[in-house]
Amino acid sequence: QVQLVESGGGLVQPGGSLNLSCVGSETIFSTYGMGWYRQAPGKERELVAAISQGGGYPNYASSVKGRFTISRDNDRNTLHLQMNDLKPEDTAVYYCNAGLGYYGDSDYWGQGTQVTVSS
Repeated sequence: QVQLVESGGGLVQPGGSLNLSCVGSETIFSTYGMGWYRQAPGKERELVAAISQGGGYPNYASSVKGRFTISRDNDRNTLHLQMNDLKPEDTAVYYCNAGLGYYGDSDYWGQGTQVTVSS
């Protein structure tokens, strides 16, 4: 059963912007800290941005700090990642996560959305 569904990926030129969204169940949004991970070809999955269940304490990987903004709307059960000033090295599959690794195999994951930054 799919618990998290991402959207908003695509092809964008360097310097452009994209806004990723992730929709899930009320149970997930009322319980878990959440985040966005990404995985580029040949690389390990990495945490890009995270946010607490209540929407506070956002934190970011150093490579995206100042360019990406994570937010969540618990009333609409939606997680966002606003990505500005995109670079070719941001190219990856981006995954929505609930649990931030604290629950191991019981974390929730979306199916991923492709982001490609290229001229």
